[in-house]
Amino acid sequence: ETRLVDRVTPADPADLNSREAILPQAGQVLFPDSSYKVAQALRDFDKEGLPVMIFANWRGFSGGSRDMAGEILKFGAMIVDALREYTNPVYIYLPPHGELRGGSWVVVDPTINSEKMEMYADPASRGGILEPAGITEIKFRTPDQIKVMHRIDSQLKLLDSELEMCELEEDKAAIQTQIDAREELLKPVYLQAATEFADLHDKTGRMKAKGVIRDSVSWESSREYFFWRAKRRMLEDYFVSRILEAADVEENEAVRMLQELYGGDYEDDRAIASFMESNANVLDAKVKATKAAGVQSQIEALQKELEGLDFQ
Repeated sequence: ETRLVDRVTPADPADLNSREAILPQAGQVLFPDSSYKVAQALRDFDKEGLPVMIFANWRGFSGGSRDMAGEILKFGAMIVDALREYTNPVYIYLPPHGELRGGSWVVVDPTINSEKMEMYADPASRGGILEPAGITEIKFRTPDQIKVMHRIDSQLKLLDSELEMCELEEDKAAIQTQIDAREELLKPVYLQAATEFADLHDKTGRMKAKGVIRDSVSWESSREYFFWRAKRRMLEDYFVSRILEAADVEENEAVRMLQELYGGDYEDDRAIASFMESNANVLDAKVKATKAAGVQSQIEALQKELEGLDFQ
């Protein structure tokens, strides 16, 4: 919810002194009750065997003393536990003009369950722990701004050189006054430039370059993109699970077997989903052959073990 909402706690009928409490809750913020709802929904979806799509547009967790008493840390950790144990595909998508900040990024980061979780973002979205204004307030304080001004601005460079050559105190004071006025004039400009620069770090291109999202997906093409991505993942997971049941191999080895059968670009979700759907009999035969090979190797191992036994 992006709007301000009211949480209504009714009065206790058994207590004459109790009163109805109405607590405002800001939008784009995870509170104890909403965090618990997210965690419980994830567990329910997983029990149903469903992939889940999270439209992430959160600025963080509520961190007031009332929320700490309401066990916000515990309910936030429940989201992490639910995602860590999730056995079906999870897609996190940052919608247009949406943002993912602070602790809300932490609880849905794909590294929690890298085999099942993937994060995507619209080109108009933003993502990062701190907002640009917060980064500049910490990393680009007033002394840092002044240093940059004196390094870049030609007028300040000229005034600095005049100040060094000046010998009279009255002239030095006059030049210093001009420097101070110039600094005050440039402060908003440099702060705005720094904020814009910090905002560049939160854009989709930078997130993809750093590897924190899998791909940039525009809102207009997201429905088609995620349809084929989800279909491919479900079919792939189905055949991978069958291979793992049939033979004692790692998941990466099972995926490699499917990749060898396909033989084309393994990043094309639509082509792979169509191939797996139309060639199910070929994949079934591969599973059976893998199982037969596994059984054969077990029989040969047992035969060697039997031959090595001494019955004397």
